[in-house]
Amino acid sequence: MNNPFWKVLIADDEPVIREGIRDSVNWSSLQMEVKAEAEDGEEALELALEHSIDILLADLNMPIMDGIALIKQIREKLPQCKIVIITGHDEFTYAQEAVRLNVTDYILKPADPNQLKQVLDSVRLELETSVKQDQYIEMASNQISKNLSMLREQFCRDWIEGRLEIADIQKQLQFLELPLRSPELFAVLQCPEYFANKPLMKEKEKQMFMFSIENIVSELLDPYNKVIFRDETGLIIIILWKYVPDEMFKRIEKVIQEYLKMTINMYVELVEGELEEVSVVYRQCKDLMKNELTISPIVRRARQYIETHFAEPTITLELVAKTLQVSPVYLSRMIKQELGMSFVSLVTNMKMKKAIQLLNSTDLPIVEIAEQVGYDTQHYFSTAFKKVMGVSPIKYRKNSGEIKWDNSY
Repeated sequence: MNNPFWKVLIADDEPVIREGIRDSVNWSSLQMEVKAEAEDGEEALELALEHSIDILLADLNMPIMDGIALIKQIREKLPQCKIVIITGHDEFTYAQEAVRLNVTDYILKPADPNQLKQVLDSVRLELETSVKQDQYIEMASNQISKNLSMLREQFCRDWIEGRLEIADIQKQLQFLELPLRSPELFAVLQCPEYFANKPLMKEKEKQMFMFSIENIVSELLDPYNKVIFRDETGLIIIILWKYVPDEMFKRIEKVIQEYLKMTINMYVELVEGELEEVSVVYRQCKDLMKNELTISPIVRRARQYIETHFAEPTITLELVAKTLQVSPVYLSRMIKQELGMSFVSLVTNMKMKKAIQLLNSTDLPIVEIAEQVGYDTQHYFSTAFKKVMGVSPIKYRKNSGEIKWDNSY
């Protein structure tokens, strides 16, 4: 409060009672000031609102608007105001109704100075406690706002590590002002080759590069609801509550390559299922990233080429091998050995992954999705899709929340 004195209004239709209350207390010693007096409920309400009073001393039996009606209005319009009722011994039943309206205390007529001082002391203590609570809550709220980003990151670390129960996740999402649902995409980013090729790089310089990557990612994904943080092993994690086109992730890779002169490994996975599924997807991405370190440059380049050209009808093992200047037999053997699947399965895998993203995030007709992922006809696409997913594209779209994408395919 700017004003160090609590503002008091005395409302009683008997002048002698008002005068007795006003003159029997040293108000300034209580850090209080009588701002106004009223002889009926209507006048009391008007003055109470005009002065934004902190304490109302109100007779229950007043003309025009009685004390009960006045208390109801004050409760609604000045909820923080403390109310003390002035009552006689013969008005006890009436006073009980006032107590139900959450009045702070009561004083009996005629007002006894000692009782009045005792009641007002108690009221002042309540007001001071209330103000302190409000201050603490405001301070806590400010601290939370300042540290919201850090709190979100810590929550997400606990979430992906599977350290939280569903109820805790729901509470934290609400508290941290995040969407109350499972995210749509989960991405993991790493640049091991760059740091491996610079063994003498200082830790401070390494951290600077990591922050630079996070800033680029954050800036490019600015329109999307997200949390970006590092897990306990140093992987950069991106959790997104809205679908982001593949082109955006390709752009992230390109910008990092252009400005920081480093190549990154990135895995982006759909999150299909409930809130606890996030930790499952995280483990899958981590395993994929771990496996990535064992993949040879030739297989990595082949996969990158396929990722860019899988929708083209001309893509073949021979074409990719020729582009990379190796023999088809050698490339086929290396892909099978390092990725655990054939060249055809790898291409199909990428087509299906893209198809699933389009089915989940767009209303495009099946025939258009088939075309976008490189199938000549809807029938051919539907047959291939059903072979992988066990259901047709139409059925998948209808029940996508219940059908899981097997990334190991």
